[in-house]
Amino acid sequence: MKRNGARRAVLVRSLLCLVAAAGVVVTAPATAALATPSPSSVEAQIDTQWNQLEQIIEQYNDVHTKLISNQAQLKKLNDQLTPLQVQVDVALSSVRGLATDAYKQGSPSAVSAMLMSGSTNQLTDKLTLLDQLARHQQTQIAGVAQLRDKYAQSKDQLQVLTNSIAARDADLAQRKSAINTKITALQKLRIQAYGASGQDQGPLRIGPCPVTYTNDQGGKAARKACSLIGKPYVFGAAGPDSYDCSSLTMAAWASVGVSLTHYTGDQWNEGAPVSRGDLQPGDLVFYFPGSLHHVAIYIGGGEVVHAPHTGDHVRMAVMDNVGPIAGYRRPGS
Repeated sequence: MKRNGARRAVLVRSLLCLVAAAGVVVTAPATAALATPSPSSVEAQIDTQWNQLEQIIEQYNDVHTKLISNQAQLKKLNDQLTPLQVQVDVALSSVRGLATDAYKQGSPSAVSAMLMSGSTNQLTDKLTLLDQLARHQQTQIAGVAQLRDKYAQSKDQLQVLTNSIAARDADLAQRKSAINTKITALQKLRIQAYGASGQDQGPLRIGPCPVTYTNDQGGKAARKACSLIGKPYVFGAAGPDSYDCSSLTMAAWASVGVSLTHYTGDQWNEGAPVSRGDLQPGDLVFYFPGSLHHVAIYIGGGEVVHAPHTGDHVRMAVMDNVGPIAGYRRPGS
C-alpha cells in the first residue's frame, strides 16, 4: 500500500509539472503578441508608408502653388475689369447722348444746312462739320463695340479661371483630408515605439553644421538650413515655425535671394545639374528616382540637412542613409 501511495504521489507531481509546462507553452505566445514593436520595425513601416505618402504631399505642394498663382491672376483680371467697365459705361453714355440729340432735333441734312446757311462758303463749312460729327459718332459706336468685345472676352477668361480654381480647391480638400488621416496613423506608430513625444530621442546634430565652411551663396544657404535644425516637420508648411522637405530648401536659398518653388519636381528643374564629385555646400540632393519626392541640402562631408517626415524634425543625416539618390542640382547657377 505504501508503495502504491508513493507511486501515486510521484504520478501527481509529474502531471502537475506537465500542466505547468503546458501553461508556459500556451501563455508564451500571448505574451510575445502583446510586446511593443521595436523602434527599428516601426521605422521600417514608416519609411515604406512615407515614401508613398510624400509623393502625394509633393503633388499637394504643386497644386497649391498653382492655386496661389491662379488666385493672383484672378485678382489681376478683377482689377482690369473694374476700369474697363467704367470705360464701357462712359462710351455708352456718349453714344446715348448723340442718339438723344438726333431724336430730338432730327438728323441733320444738306437741305436743312442750306436753309440755315447764308452763303455757299458757310454751307461748305457746315457740311464739313456735319461729316465730322457723323464720323465721330461712328467712331464712338465702333469704340464701344470693341470695348464690349474686350469686356466679354475678359469675362469668359475670368469664368474659365474661376472654374479651374474651384476644381483645384475641391481636389486639395480631398488630398489634404486623406493625407491627414495617414499622418495620424503614422504618428500613432511612432508613439508606440518612442513614447508620448512621438520622436526619436537621438541627436538632431551629428557634428559641425555645415561640415564644410564656404562663404559663397551655397555656403550661406547651407548655414541657413543648419539654423533651422530642430524645427518640426509639417507637410505643406513653409516656415518660419515648421517645414517640409521642399520648403526647407526653399527657405535656405531664399535667405540668399534665390527663389525656388515649393515643390521637389520644380526644384529639380530650377538648378544646374552637378555630379557627386563636384558637390558643394548648398547643393540640393534629390531622392527616389522616378518620383523625386524628397530633397535635402548638402552641407559638406557627405552629410545633408533635411526635413524627414511627420513626427520628426529638421536634422542632419549622412547623405547616403536618407534614401536612393536621384541626382544633384545647384540653384542660382
